[in-house]
Amino acid sequence: MPLPTLEGDDDKEERGRVLVIGGSMLVPGAVLLAGIAALRAGAGKLQLATVRGAAVSLALAVPESLVLPLPATSNGEIAGSRAAGPLRRYITEADAVLIGPGMSGKRSLHALLRSVVSRFGQRAILVLDGAAVVALRNHTRLLASLAGRAVLTPHTGEMASLLGMDKSEVMKNAPAIAQHAAARFGAVVVLKDAESWIAEPGGALFRYTGGSVGLGTSGSGDTLAGIVAGLAATGAPPGPAAMWGVWTHGAAGRLLARRMGRVGFLARELLAEVPALVGRR
Repeated sequence: MPLPTLEGDDDKEERGRVLVIGGSMLVPGAVLLAGIAALRAGAGKLQLATVRGAAVSLALAVPESLVLPLPATSNGEIAGSRAAGPLRRYITEADAVLIGPGMSGKRSLHALLRSVVSRFGQRAILVLDGAAVVALRNHTRLLASLAGRAVLTPHTGEMASLLGMDKSEVMKNAPAIAQHAAARFGAVVVLKDAESWIAEPGGALFRYTGGSVGLGTSGSGDTLAGIVAGLAATGAPPGPAAMWGVWTHGAAGRLLARRMGRVGFLARELLAEVPALVGRR
């Protein structure tokens, strides 16, 4: 499943545009990790959308990005329904959209997802992470219009919340649960745990066992989601983008584990490992 070939004269427009929507006043850095991961994976242009109170700091921290300030709720989360207007133009122009890093509040997220999906372009891919995945609970048809152009990246706890079951049951039956969720929501599903399962809506199932204990750290999932979105922006279909993203994330963790130790490296330190790994394609 090769990734798209990047030519020597490809410019940033041809390598795709990523829009990352997420963050909050309590967790503004998640968008930074995801956005930089998307650029490291090869995306040509980056746009970040977060709560107004964190936008200026984010713009200074990631000067490579356009930063869009969004209205916030009283508890510092993105106001889902009120954010739809400012996002309208950017959604239609994006090649890949990532929603969820650093967000919570399923009600606001569902309102945001409903607005975003209705404005998607004909080829754009949606990546959902964290609470954005759980926001699909009881809304199995929300992604139907994307015709499979979506990737969900839940860990076992989020998958349990999404499907209304115990986490122990998800862990016990992870391959079947991943396939069930992929078919139910019409999306590629990356079920993250000590070993990861990648399931496609058509029934194909893949297992990745190359992760390391050090990847179980704050921000690691945001980084993975950003890599997947970056690969999708360059033209990779949802399945290959998910599988290459999982492999790249895991390989970066192994490199750091050998150099620094099995635990203790930071999610931000994964970022510098990504270009060389993706370049090996």
